[in-house]
Amino acid sequence: MASGERVWLITGCSTGFGRELTRQLLSRGQRVVATARNPAALDEFASHPGAVVALLDVIIPEQIKAAVALAEAQFGGIDVLVNNAGYGYLAALEEGEDEDVRAMFETNVFCLVNMTKAVLPGMRDRRSGHIVNISSMGGLIGFPGIGYYNATKFAVEGLSEALAKEVEPLGIRVTIIEPGPFRTDWAGRSLKTPSLPIDDYATTAVARRDAIRGYSGTQPGDPVRGAAAIIAAVESEKAPLHLLLGKPAYDLFSDKLRAFADELATWRDVTLSADFPAQE
Repeated sequence: MASGERVWLITGCSTGFGRELTRQLLSRGQRVVATARNPAALDEFASHPGAVVALLDVIIPEQIKAAVALAEAQFGGIDVLVNNAGYGYLAALEEGEDEDVRAMFETNVFCLVNMTKAVLPGMRDRRSGHIVNISSMGGLIGFPGIGYYNATKFAVEGLSEALAKEVEPLGIRVTIIEPGPFRTDWAGRSLKTPSLPIDDYATTAVARRDAIRGYSGTQPGDPVRGAAAIIAAVESEKAPLHLLLGKPAYDLFSDKLRAFADELATWRDVTLSADFPAQE
């Protein structure tokens, strides 16, 4: 979607990428529907002529409908949806508590779907739009102690790739953002962990959780630069389907791609042997 005035609806604007995107977009003359579970947290935007602040807890369908209706009433439609709301629950597979795991899936996956479904009718009518789904490098690489969070983000990856193929003929683009570690609240107050850790995972899952907590506030990723990169991708004539953010994400995923390619080559003959023999 080329540069120009657009209407952005962003979920989860109280902190992190959502807040920084809102700041930068408004400074560029864009119009933004900034949403949060606590709209008072967005007071800095309330008086801006290009902003509308809206109550939105993405797990409440009525609030999704109301936020989309507000955007359409105030600005005539939504050009860019940024599905940013989400959080991490870090647990080894065995440590995972069903209620917490399901709650994370609800927010990270099903609420993202509901938000997307709410804006697609308008985008289809206009034959234009852009869906930006905030995933993670954890949507591309599995890590010990992060399996359930990985699963939500792997789901976002698959859904987004399929959606991109469904809506491209309708003039709608999809971009998946895959940040590495950034100085947002993800590893701080937003992070959830199991109430009953298992000692046998001390060197894997527990160690990973401790490391993530320990670097909160010192991660290499800069949300200001990350938000600028997201905006640049959306404004590009050839917006990417995937956009990794930060050197750790780039390096670790590059390593995975090389290892995956080596494994494919090593097991090629076994892979191909599973088909029926070619007919002569």
